[in-house]
Amino acid sequence: MQRPIRVLIAKVGLDGHDRGAKVIASFLRDAGMEVIYTGLRQTPEMVVNAAVQEDVDAIGVSILSGAHMTVFPRILHLLKEKGMDDVLLTGGGIIPDDDMKKLVAMGCGRLFPPGTETSEIISYMTEEVKRLKKI
Repeated sequence: MQRPIRVLIAKVGLDGHDRGAKVIASFLRDAGMEVIYTGLRQTPEMVVNAAVQEDVDAIGVSILSGAHMTVFPRILHLLKEKGMDDVLLTGGGIIPDDDMKKLVAMGCGRLFPPGTETSEIISYMTEEVKRLKKI
């Protein structure tokens, strides 16, 4: 039997509001995924180190602070440095559409705005992890 998808949910930077991250973590858990929530005020380095330690399939970053054009590229760089090209980096929050497109072009997975149906997020993550892990 195959193990469940393991997802790390992170709040990076100075964001102090984590309700959305906790809601997503709960829905992912209810969908059968194993979820590790890192808590508030993580650095990209802390997120990637936790991803290594927890052997995750995906990282979901919730960001409301406007630092997305710094945070996501840094996490991508660190993942690449560690040879973790098969780990999905996705997330959501307050990210303008143009920035979402730029981040996806850099190698991020799909990014989700507030109000996205949780079923859409779960479906995307399940399919994308399968694709990346060649399951």
